[in-house]
Amino acid sequence: MIYSRITGTGSYLPENVMTNHDLEKIVETSDQWIRERTGIEQRHIAADNETTVDLAEKASRLAIESAGIDPNEIDLIVLATSTPDKIFPSSACILQARLDLHGCPAFDIQAVCTGFIYALAVADKFIKTGSASKVLVVGAEVFSRLCRNAR
Repeated sequence: MIYSRITGTGSYLPENVMTNHDLEKIVETSDQWIRERTGIEQRHIAADNETTVDLAEKASRLAIESAGIDPNEIDLIVLATSTPDKIFPSSACILQARLDLHGCPAFDIQAVCTGFIYALAVADKFIKTGSASKVLVVGAEVFSRLCRNAR
C-alpha cells in the first residue's frame, strides 16, 4: 500500500498585525468577547499590494526548501483558498508559473475553513492511486480584504 507523508512545511504571515484592540476601534466588539469565543488575540493583515498568491509563493518556497526536494519533482499543486486572486486562471496556476514549474496539474480548492484539510485529502488520494508522488499543498487567504470591503 502507498502512504502519504508530509516531508516539508513552510509558512508566511504578512507583517501588518491587527490586535483585538485595533478591531474594537472599527467595529462594535471587544477584546474580551473575541478571546472568549475564539481565542484570537491578533491577526495578520495582507498589505494592499499583497495577493493570495504572494502569500502562497513565500510559504511554498519555504516548504520546498524544508522538504529538500528539487521543485521540478512536484507533480501536482493543490491550493486551498476562498480568496483567489482571479477566477481564471486559478491561483494554483499563477503559483505554478511563479515557481517556474511546468507540466503538472494545478488547481484550487475552495472550501473556506476546511479547505486545507480537503486539499490534503485530495493530495492523499492522488498519491494513493499513483497519479502523483510529490504534491505541493498550500493554504492561503486574504479574508481581511473581504471584511474590509464589506464595511
